[in-house]
Amino acid sequence: MKNEDVGHAPEKPGGTMPEADVEICKMQGHWLLAKMGKRVLRPGGLELTRRMLEALAVGEDDDVVEFAPGLGVTARMTLGNNPHSYTAVERDEAAAGQVRKYLQGENRQCRVGLAEDTGLPEGCASVVYGEAMLTMHPEKKKHQIIGEAARLLRPGGRYGIHEVGLIPDDIDESLKREIQGELSRAIHIGASPVTMQEWKALLESEGMEVVAVEAVPFHLLEPRRLVQDEGLAGALRFALNLLRNPEARAAVLEMKRVFRKYQVHMNGVVMVAAKSGEESSAR
Repeated sequence: MKNEDVGHAPEKPGGTMPEADVEICKMQGHWLLAKMGKRVLRPGGLELTRRMLEALAVGEDDDVVEFAPGLGVTARMTLGNNPHSYTAVERDEAAAGQVRKYLQGENRQCRVGLAEDTGLPEGCASVVYGEAMLTMHPEKKKHQIIGEAARLLRPGGRYGIHEVGLIPDDIDESLKREIQGELSRAIHIGASPVTMQEWKALLESEGMEVVAVEAVPFHLLEPRRLVQDEGLAGALRFALNLLRNPEARAAVLEMKRVFRKYQVHMNGVVMVAAKSGEESSAR
């Protein structure tokens, strides 16, 4: 799949998107990157998103729920598989408006709501997934969101996550807290990445079995990953937007400094889990 198949960054930074009126020095990191024209905001990049979708194996019979679709890049990839239905749940009205631009035809909707309390009926989905959002919540909220995914899934349904992981599994607790603290300060939102083993335990605690795991280095702002995710033209546009905006450039460079400082202890991780039941969880 070519880069242009999954959406385009804005021609100019800004526009109608979350936190458009917030001072750059206070803007959450992912929305600042989006404001500067970055459209792929996932820890493991577009390639890891593709691997998650391959493991979820969305088909024409599936009823899909996506948590926190952001700018709708993954939504477009999912809709390309023509599922029976697609429902996004986004807490931010501006972000929901971005996603609705991609929704055409019957059984496609984006609701404003909370991932931990969607208001959707129990057992309404065969596939649920969310990316780069559990990391931004404390343990209690992680459990609530994963529990809601389990509630929405029918027996045999699949749940996919794409998050930031900490390595190794026996990482020192003080280093873990240090990374979480510095990451939170750099991106202006509470960040609580956990180890691969802990992500697996979270999914299992809500009655699901992990059936697929993928991980790649956390290279979100490295030049090679930028080109892979955005295409050469998109990466150059992002760089040019940063050059034009010194305040945004300083904030992004601080994010990059923290990412590089802890790069040997951070990765992008995808896990797909199956809800127990009689129906097959694989296709």
